[in-house]
Amino acid sequence: MEEITIESILHRLNMLKAYHQVVGNHGAAGIDKMPVEKLGEYLRAEWDNIKHSIENGSYRPQAVRRVAIPKPNGGVRKLGIPTVLDRMIQQTIAQELSRYYEPKFSDYSYGFREGRSCHQAIDKALTYLNEGHEYVVVIDISKFFDRVNHDKLMYSLSKEISDKRVLKLIRKYLQSGVMSNGVKEPTKEGTPQGGNLSPVLSNIVLDRLDKELEKRGHKFVRYADDISIYVKSQRAGERVLSSITDWIVKQLKLQINEEKSGVMKYHKVELLGFGFYKNSKKVITSRITSTSYARFKRKLKGLTKRSKSMNHRKRVAKINQVAIGWLAYFAKADGKTKIRRIDEWLRHRLRCCIWKQWKLVRTRMRNLQRLGVSEDQAYQWANTRKGYWRISASPIIQRTITTKRLKQSGYKSLEEIYIRLHGNLSNRRDTRTVRPVV
Repeated sequence: MEEITIESILHRLNMLKAYHQVVGNHGAAGIDKMPVEKLGEYLRAEWDNIKHSIENGSYRPQAVRRVAIPKPNGGVRKLGIPTVLDRMIQQTIAQELSRYYEPKFSDYSYGFREGRSCHQAIDKALTYLNEGHEYVVVIDISKFFDRVNHDKLMYSLSKEISDKRVLKLIRKYLQSGVMSNGVKEPTKEGTPQGGNLSPVLSNIVLDRLDKELEKRGHKFVRYADDISIYVKSQRAGERVLSSITDWIVKQLKLQINEEKSGVMKYHKVELLGFGFYKNSKKVITSRITSTSYARFKRKLKGLTKRSKSMNHRKRVAKINQVAIGWLAYFAKADGKTKIRRIDEWLRHRLRCCIWKQWKLVRTRMRNLQRLGVSEDQAYQWANTRKGYWRISASPIIQRTITTKRLKQSGYKSLEEIYIRLHGNLSNRRDTRTVRPVV
């Protein structure tokens, strides 16, 4: 296999692929405030100098912009947003690292790898569970991306990469620093989430764990830093948890979140937003967790706030976008009844929004009559003092703003989308790379 060199990283085809990837992602600007739309123009003017500085080792990446986003279960996740130029250079390195390391990675690792998906990870977990390994050892690495040991990572890379310029460039990105509230802070450990290098570097770090688990003969699934090991008893699980935790702390110098780690029966496990249960045929299959449902409903609730002034068709388009992505992710899981209820609830909220947009009595009268209501009834309902939620569930609204009319305005039924996707995935093996949307 061709080695990774600074020349292979800076090869024109590799650079073009990275450029299109970064521009196509439409990411936010870094500390220099350059938008992705300006990257092409900047490269045409400056690329020769930048390339030369990378080759001679004088290039200095800029600090990443610190952004904190709330986690669904509380707390915040710290993201580091590099400049668009540094994102592109990181992407060129990441592409070469992936090309070289991909054949070496474990078959039981599914995160951030081309041609691998969350769905495949869930399928593998279901295989183990239905083979009788109904106890799951869940290992949660505390703040993994913030605590990766730089020296251990660089030592691991140096065993495979002989070009010192490549190693030097990667270390510069690891230690480029973070800009927070106008103050630059050094980064002595970690690979900031948000950078293009972080996913492949995380897999390189944790591949040592994969190989250790394989050597011990464990049945496991890893998606990034989500690790689950499948055993046949509580006692065996506790033994595995203790020994593997000890190995991670000593060998990888990482910390384990003891509150989120443990041994549990399959029906108590949440993996990538999926849960597990035994159906009427005594087969363990996947379901959508209540946590995932709650997050989905919160998103839909935000889009259907009556106080959120928005054109109806635009609102429906945004709902469809969110819903299709969520349903595509969870289409493998059983959830038809719950999704039908969410569908009904969502139509109810849309009718509330429409009724509020009709606000004026004369507008309500005109629209009700246009939808087939008699003048007397239209006058009566247009002047009602009932609240929005109550009126949207009334026979007059159900009869006028029908499901059929909502569909004509662009609304796509959640239940119908789910049934179609669930049927398609049940009949074929999905090999696309699908990222979690939980």
